[in-house]
Amino acid sequence: MPSTAAAAAAAEMEPEPDHTKPSTSAAAAGHRKHLAMLERLSKRAAAAAPAPSQDSPVAAFLSRFAAAKLAAESALSACRSSPDDAQPSLSAAAAAIDDLDRLVAEASHSLPPYELRSALAAASDLRAAHRLAASDLRPKKSFSFRNKNKAPKNPPQDPPPTLPPPPDQPNPSVEAILPGLGFRGRRDATLVKDLRVSDEKDGDFTLADLVSCQVYLKGKCRALHVHKLKDCRVFVGAVFGSVLIEDVERCAFVMAAHQIRIHEATATDFYLRVRSRPIIEDCCGVRFAPHALKYEGIGEDLRDAGLEEETGNWANVDDFKWLRAVQSPNWCLVPEEERLQTIDISDVQEREDDN
Repeated sequence: MPSTAAAAAAAEMEPEPDHTKPSTSAAAAGHRKHLAMLERLSKRAAAAAPAPSQDSPVAAFLSRFAAAKLAAESALSACRSSPDDAQPSLSAAAAAIDDLDRLVAEASHSLPPYELRSALAAASDLRAAHRLAASDLRPKKSFSFRNKNKAPKNPPQDPPPTLPPPPDQPNPSVEAILPGLGFRGRRDATLVKDLRVSDEKDGDFTLADLVSCQVYLKGKCRALHVHKLKDCRVFVGAVFGSVLIEDVERCAFVMAAHQIRIHEATATDFYLRVRSRPIIEDCCGVRFAPHALKYEGIGEDLRDAGLEEETGNWANVDDFKWLRAVQSPNWCLVPEEERLQTIDISDVQEREDDN
């Protein structure tokens, strides 16, 4: 009996088998399988995802701009090194510089201010170099009169007859400076042009030497040149290139364009839709507001010109003569209570009549 009791006590003291170890091992194995599956899925997704582009839009623009700039510089260099083939090289340089202007106009809405200024300055320098090269190719008139100032070996006894002074040379006309379709030299007139039915549609248009005129341009044009306007109101549909405005005073402009540059404007309001930031230089008292023009078919004109989207750049003005970090005193926004309401020119018919 004692031995039986001792055996029973020993049996009670033996540890029970650990049934939890197999279940814990199975859980760890399942966890490892789950992690492995996640890793495989991650690698598969990474392999299927497209590789990120190495070039940003700015880097891509700078690369294309550098190539076009090199082409222009090479053509200008060829003008100087090969005078016999200078004219074709001059034409090639002009085409390359036009490519530069187009590249800047297309990318200006996405370029940082510094890159935009640098690109515009480079294009302007090349344009000036092209003009200089073109002037060097023109024959110099002074060469044909080289011997006229030499004193004759046997001067006549009688004094030569007195010749009348040469007539004053007229200043170059506005047409010579800014050629192409347009309105020039008008006062107190209402000037209307529908570019959609013009024989020269999608070309350049010029407004020059206008005083107290109302100008309405429906449709779209490639570029707009504005020179010397005073007390005028100008309404333009769509410009799928650039607008250059110089020497305007007490005017109002309502227009849409890819690029707008304004020089020497005073007390003038601009109601704009523009892809890039408007640029002002040597301006005073200019104000900006959103686009406010409509006519039948303007939506199609804006779409064709790539201007259907409102970018808000009308309020992001770059003053190239104000380099400080604070707001330029030369421009501001038109207060909302003073802004023009949307102007409908659908019923304005084409004419060129004096008031």
